[in-house]
Amino acid sequence: MTKYLVAGGRRLSGTVQVHGAKNSVLPILAATLLSGGECVIENCPRLSDVAASIRILEHLGCQVVHRGGTVWVDASHPLRGDVPDELMREMRSSVIFLGAILARLGEGTISYPGGCELGPRPIDLHLKALRRLGAEVEERFGTLHCRTPVLTGCEIDLSIPSVGATENAILAACGARGTTTIVNAAREPEIVDLQRFLVTLGARVRGAGSSVITVEGGRPLHGGCFRVMGDRIVAATYLSAVAAAGGEAEISGVDYRHLATVTAALQEAGCRVSSEPDRIAIRAQGRLRGLRPIRTAPYPGFPTDAQAVLMAAMCTAEGATVFVENIFENRYRHVDELARMGADIRVEGRVAVVYGVPRLHGAPLHCTDLRGGAALAVAALGAEGESTISGLEHIRRGYEDLKGDLAALGADIRQTDT
Repeated sequence: MTKYLVAGGRRLSGTVQVHGAKNSVLPILAATLLSGGECVIENCPRLSDVAASIRILEHLGCQVVHRGGTVWVDASHPLRGDVPDELMREMRSSVIFLGAILARLGEGTISYPGGCELGPRPIDLHLKALRRLGAEVEERFGTLHCRTPVLTGCEIDLSIPSVGATENAILAACGARGTTTIVNAAREPEIVDLQRFLVTLGARVRGAGSSVITVEGGRPLHGGCFRVMGDRIVAATYLSAVAAAGGEAEISGVDYRHLATVTAALQEAGCRVSSEPDRIAIRAQGRLRGLRPIRTAPYPGFPTDAQAVLMAAMCTAEGATVFVENIFENRYRHVDELARMGADIRVEGRVAVVYGVPRLHGAPLHCTDLRGGAALAVAALGAEGESTISGLEHIRRGYEDLKGDLAALGADIRQTDT
C-alpha cells in the first residue's frame, strides 16, 4: 500500500505553480466529441479522473495521446454511443459525456456514474434538461438510454444552479437546432472555460459566468487548440497548507479573482495575502484566529471543494469556527480522521463547529474522498510529529503531484510502499 509520510512542524516557503483545473478539463474533454476533428488541450494535468475520461474517449472511438501537459484528441472517426458500466463507475463527472454523445450521434447509452461518496447527487436535472431539448430518456436497471431524431433549442430553467447539469445542457444544445437559453445556470469559472473552448471550436455560446447562458446550436464545429485555466481548488489547498504550517509562499498559475472568498477567510484568520493577475502570495505567522461562519454555496460563494482544507488549517486557530455545508450531505467524512490528530470538531447535520486546540499531533490517517484527503495532508503539515496518510487513490483524482508540490515549498513529505 502506498502512503505519504508527513513530518509536521516545518514552516513552508517558496513558489509553486498549480496545474490545470480538473473541473474544467473534464467537460472540455467531453466537448471534444463535438468537434469532429482534432483538438489540442494544453495545461492538462495527469490525474486519474483525466485518465478515466481518456479511456471513455478511446472506447467511443477517438484517438487520444497524452504527453506531458498536452492532450491530443482526434474525434474525426466514426463514433459509438455507449459507455460501459466499468468506465462510468470510475468518476462522477462521467455523466457529462451524455450531452456530447447525444449532440454528436443523436443516441447514447450510459450507466449511472460513480465518484466520491459525498451523499446523494442525483442527475435528474441533467435528464430534465436533455428531455427539454427533445431527447427521449429511458431508465432501466441502472442504465440510461437517450435518443432523439433531432434536438431542438428551447428554454431550460434549472431549479438549482447545478454545474454538471449546466455543462450537459450546453453540450447538448450545441447540437440542437435553434437557440437554447439556460436560466439559473451555474456561474463557476470552469463553465466560462468550457464556453471559451467551445467558441474556439466555432460554437456560439454566450453568457457563461452569469445566470443566463445562450447557445445557438446547429453550427458545424471544427478542431482547435486551447489552454485550460489553473486549478483554483489546488491553489486553495496550498494556501491552506501555508496557513496551517506557517511560512511565506507564492502560488502561481491561478486567477486570484476565482479565490476571493478563500483568501478573504485566510486574511480574516490573520494571514497576509496579496494578489496579482496570475499569482497569490501568502504569509502566515503565529496562531490563526477563528472565523465568522463559513457557508459553502455555488460560485461566487465559498466553494464546497475548499471547505475541508480550510477546516484543517482552522483546527489549531484561537477560538471556534462554524462551517455550514450547503452543497453535499456527507462532506465531513474527514472530521473523524482529523479527530485522530487531536482536533476538536463537533458535527450535527450540515454544521461543523471547529474548536481550535493548541496543537495537533501526528497519527495514522486514511483518505475518505478527494478533498478530505488533501485536508489530511494540510493538517499533518501543521501537526507535531509524523503522520501517515493512506488511500492516496482519492488524492490522485484531483492532484497531479501533491507530494512534489508541497516538498517544493519545504514540506517534509515522502511516499512509501508498505
